[in-house]
Parts: sequence; C-alpha cells; structure tokens
Amino acid sequence: MRILLLSVVLCSAFGSSAVTAQAPAESVATPLAADPVLEARVLKIAEELRCLVCQNETIAGSQADLAKDLRQQIRDQLAQGRTQAQIMEFMSQRYGDFVLYRPPLRVSTLLLWIGPFVLLLVAIGVLVVHVRRRDTLAEPAPLTAAELQRVQRLLDEAEGSP
Repeated sequence: MRILLLSVVLCSAFGSSAVTAQAPAESVATPLAADPVLEARVLKIAEELRCLVCQNETIAGSQADLAKDLRQQIRDQLAQGRTQAQIMEFMSQRYGDFVLYRPPLRVSTLLLWIGPFVLLLVAIGVLVVHVRRRDTLAEPAPLTAAELQRVQRLLDEAEGSP
C-alpha cells in the first residue's frame, strides 16, 4: 500500500504537467482495438476505474501514460477471455480499492461510504448550535430598576413638553 501511495505521489508530481498539456479532462481515449465491440467493452470497464495519476478522471478519459497502459491491459485481459468482474478484481488487488470508483463496502472503505453522511450530520449540528446561540444573543436583556426609572423619567419629560 505504501508503494502504491508513493508511486501515485511521484507520478502526480512528475507526470502532472505532461498530463494537463496533452488533452482536456472530458476527452475519451482513442480506440486501439480493431474490433469495435472489444473497444466498447474496454471503455465500459475503463469508465469504472480511477486514473491513479489524475485521480479525478476515469482511465477511459485520461491521457496519462499509466491510463493508456491500463486500457491496454484491459484489452489484453478481455482478449484472453476474462470477464469484467475478474478484471475489476485484478485491478483492485494490484492497485487497491482506490482504483475503483465504487469500492466495495469493507471495514477499510467504511469511511468512504459513511464519511459524507457523518460530515453532513456534523454540519447540521454546527448550524443548529449557531442558530440557537444567535437567537439567545438576539433577545434583549431585561432592564434594571435604574434603567426603568430613567426611561420613565425621559417619557414623563417628553410628555410634559409640547
């Protein structure tokens, strides 16, 4: 796992300028297979896998060298008769669950699945506390006896003058 993380960091550091200069994020990989059915299967699987260099793109849309290699690996495995599930399992074993856009629910990926909901609950809690605190601060404090006398005196003076 450390080796994978190190390789991702190194590829990101050294390969990011080459990746951004080659193609826009929305591009789709150019087909390499002569068979359009095989290429469609490759792209379908590649849409489910995260580019380890770009990290926010699928390997189908990435023009990074690693993504191209992974697409070729998918082509080769499909040509060997492997199924999509077998290829996804191979990629997951080799690169970790991070490569999957929809990682399986395991103890190690539990934070990925429940993390957004926990953050949402925390945000709602902070909002509720903030609103309640603001409401208590907005209520005026009752006047003291001296303040009441001063107000009454000012009102009496205002009524007496025309």
